[in-house]
Amino acid sequence: MDTARHEGEKTPRTERGRRTLRKLLDAAASEFGERGFHDASISTITRRAGVALGSFYTYFDSKDAIFRALVSDMSDAVKLAAREAIAPEMPPLEVERAALEAFLRFAGKHKEIYRIIDEAEFVDPESYQVHYRTIAQRIADRLENGAAQGDMRSGLSEIEAWALMGMNVFLGLRYAIWAQADDPDPAEIARRANLLLTAGIAGEKP
Repeated sequence: MDTARHEGEKTPRTERGRRTLRKLLDAAASEFGERGFHDASISTITRRAGVALGSFYTYFDSKDAIFRALVSDMSDAVKLAAREAIAPEMPPLEVERAALEAFLRFAGKHKEIYRIIDEAEFVDPESYQVHYRTIAQRIADRLENGAAQGDMRSGLSEIEAWALMGMNVFLGLRYAIWAQADDPDPAEIARRANLLLTAGIAGEKP
């Protein structure tokens, strides 16, 4: 995580400081995820983290500051999950399948991400937009790379990137957040979604 990204957030200078910051962010994820921004408090975040209340202000100026940092941290975590699932030799369509599967698994383990990101639309609209614009740009870059390799059609742009991101977000909502016992596993969900990219929905089933 880039710990110098937001006003009101201080960069830790020691390993101990980085561990404390990590504890605060993890505690904030639980607190905001369970109680929402308005009902959460700095005191409950520090209690969850096992950190002295005064130490909070070593790293953040306010509840708003740690919320902004948390949105950024979660965006970084989603990016890392996708990056770790992608191998350099993967063809472009396989990259999209692997990235979606990784996101579904991440969201299943971190269900609070949806509530926190949704609240960001109202608590900090700039962070909300940056979160989605950054993801869309990563997808657009992958689509451009796929076209350059000849595995995807040329002319793919921001429109297709946002459409693909929208599919992924709502698959995560249904199969990670609203998961049911008899749902397919993330690998199968990602495979089926990938068929939409490979063959579309108008022709015969491949």
